[in-house]
Amino acid sequence: MNKLKNLDVYPKINEDFYSRTLSGGVITLVSTIVMSLLFFSELRLYVHPVIETKLVVDTSRGETLRINFDVTFPAVACSILSLDAIDISGEQHLDVKHDIVKKRLDAHGNVIEVRPDGIGTPKIEKPLQKHGGRLGHNETYCGSCYGAEESDDHCCNSCEDVHDAYRSKGWAFSNPNMIDQCKREGFLQKIKDEEGEGCNIYGSLEVNKVAGTFHFAPGKSFEESSIHLNDSQAFQKDSFNLSHKINRLAFGDFFPGVVNPLDGVQWMQKQQIGMYQYFIKVVPTVYSDVSGHTIRSNQFSVTEHYKGAEIGFLDTTTGVFFIYDLSPIKVTFTEQHASFLHFLTNVCAIVGGVFTVAGIIDSCIYHGHKAMKKKMELGKMS
Repeated sequence: MNKLKNLDVYPKINEDFYSRTLSGGVITLVSTIVMSLLFFSELRLYVHPVIETKLVVDTSRGETLRINFDVTFPAVACSILSLDAIDISGEQHLDVKHDIVKKRLDAHGNVIEVRPDGIGTPKIEKPLQKHGGRLGHNETYCGSCYGAEESDDHCCNSCEDVHDAYRSKGWAFSNPNMIDQCKREGFLQKIKDEEGEGCNIYGSLEVNKVAGTFHFAPGKSFEESSIHLNDSQAFQKDSFNLSHKINRLAFGDFFPGVVNPLDGVQWMQKQQIGMYQYFIKVVPTVYSDVSGHTIRSNQFSVTEHYKGAEIGFLDTTTGVFFIYDLSPIKVTFTEQHASFLHFLTNVCAIVGGVFTVAGIIDSCIYHGHKAMKKKMELGKMS
């Protein structure tokens, strides 16, 4: 037992030899407050999960990218606004209509009508045939494509069909008044009825996970000599006000902490016509919470550019373009709790560190005060 006592590194001092000071009491009070604050801070970090961030090379292949958007055009009618998506693999989605909803807006931004894009054309009642005349009993209608037929049995039964046939040929759809289907459906009258209206278009795109672009533009797109053009001649307008507000733009699902830099961005058109361009760098992101649930999404950064144009070049330059590219680096966020041993180690470090520093400060104050007092007494004696 005596040998065990000799191992005690905490020798006890009799209370008769204690000397308590005012400075020591103040230091003890301050150090206790500091210790408490640091302890509760460490406890909060222990209770709440921490996020570990890693950067790895993105080796995924053959995946798709979902683009969620919600854009408002205060001065472009829904009937003339189209959406196209093209990627570097050569895949094109022209005049996208699936998973798209359009809201007609009046001049004050109030909703007039909400409709999914791509709604059917009015029912055909006694339409003209290609050879002329009206339909008889049990006779099948086959509308003319006005020279854009791909085969002898190719029929264009609506204005939309004729427009698509022209687009596949790379022809501009310049005079809808000469198309029987368009006259019957009131194509130009519909555009005139929506004059002065705006449009809120929202929905999602599912594209290949490669670099590409998607854009909103007046008129339908077509290709001529491998050049992507927008046909807006049918609307008989020289310019369009493409001022817009991006209510939301996201590449993939939401995850905690994500910031979409284009949400709420508004751009007012300054020139008569032009091209709005957003150059986007998409960073693949994987978020895993403490329960093991994984969200595969993306973050992005963006730069903006406006390119003005002459009125004669309207078809090739007008529109709002989003040009995106993918980063080869993937970011992973992992939620995890700190271990109890880690928490205990930090608490011990807090208590021991504050106690030691407070002891050093108290010792310096005590011995300094004692030395000054001794010098003052020697000065009085001399």
